[in-house]
Amino acid sequence: MSANVSRCGRVALVGRPNVGKSTLLNALLGTHLSIVSPKPQTTRHRILGVCTLDAGQIAFVDTPGLHRGARRALNRSLNRAVHAAITAVDLIAHVIEAGRWTDEDAAVYAAITGERLPRVLVINKIDRQRDKSKLLPFVAKLTQDHHYDAVLYASALRGQGLDELRVQLLQRLPEGVPAFAAEDITDRSERFLAAEMVREQLMLRLGDELPYSTTVEIEQFSERADGLAEVHAVIWVERAGQRPIVIGDGGAMLKQVGSGARRAMERLFGRRVFLQTWVKVHAGWSDNEAELKRLGYTD
Repeated sequence: MSANVSRCGRVALVGRPNVGKSTLLNALLGTHLSIVSPKPQTTRHRILGVCTLDAGQIAFVDTPGLHRGARRALNRSLNRAVHAAITAVDLIAHVIEAGRWTDEDAAVYAAITGERLPRVLVINKIDRQRDKSKLLPFVAKLTQDHHYDAVLYASALRGQGLDELRVQLLQRLPEGVPAFAAEDITDRSERFLAAEMVREQLMLRLGDELPYSTTVEIEQFSERADGLAEVHAVIWVERAGQRPIVIGDGGAMLKQVGSGARRAMERLFGRRVFLQTWVKVHAGWSDNEAELKRLGYTD
């Protein structure tokens, strides 16, 4: 690639749930933009992350994991978000785990082959592959049955292979001037990011106890005269019995969630934050298309 040629385009990071797409996005950007937790299906929205390099600009699009047999409206909405993402990019990066290919991975491959776009296979979590000699036959068998323009290797958690990954992806993007300012990292609002950071803390602190049908809505995001950001967040659950789980004994869990989210906001926003949180019941929100749209779950 000529040093005088500038390239710019969008790259969709797609894959089944829990292959590390969001961790990979954050590692490629060098900042914590997309929320991460050990719980599968953490990502529920398309997140655009901008990576500006000397030779051009990559706009990564982190997508939810593709769900098979989606029965609830929420799961169908997440699948639509994935399909919408892969129709509006210049390159598809199919992310899988080193040494693992499941029926869900095959379903993702089937979805992306319907698009006439270049696609690369990104094998993540290579640090977990203790016997590296098994990786070559795994890749050979995979590429014999599936077509990719390139196979790339990375460990998002360990920071391995990221420079080469950026170079290889940028080389496959069209020539063009940057679409975003050099200091931009996303097109998402602070209001949206605030909701995501509250949800991340819920997932990290409650783990398997957290009901899947939990979401966060920012009712107020305002700037005080002293520069403080004031944020009011509502945590929605679907049943009354789920409120005590989120609130915790004497409100202890909700305080921990709020403190963790506030600190995360202050790091990302670069200023002090005053955060208030409430837990409320909204029966059936996750299977109501109108409510999903109101809460920001759009295609």
